[in-house]
Amino acid sequence: MASSAAVPFWRSAGMTYITYSNLCANLVRQCLKEPYKTEALTREKVHFSASQWVDGKPEKPTTRSDSPE
Repeated sequence: MASSAAVPFWRSAGMTYITYSNLCANLVRQCLKEPYKTEALTREKVHFSASQWVDGKPEKPTTRSDSPE
């Protein structure tokens, strides 16, 4: 049986919820005044490490970042 519930507008626009929420967060960050704007932009940076597994053991992790630095 098909649901007759309304489709969220972000879904009907062809977006995922993550894409929609990232778009909204970026808009809010752009609207902030200084010094809050730079503070929010520094919190936006993402760093993570990834390890390849060989023979059931992790190799040396590599650190990755989304910033071009």
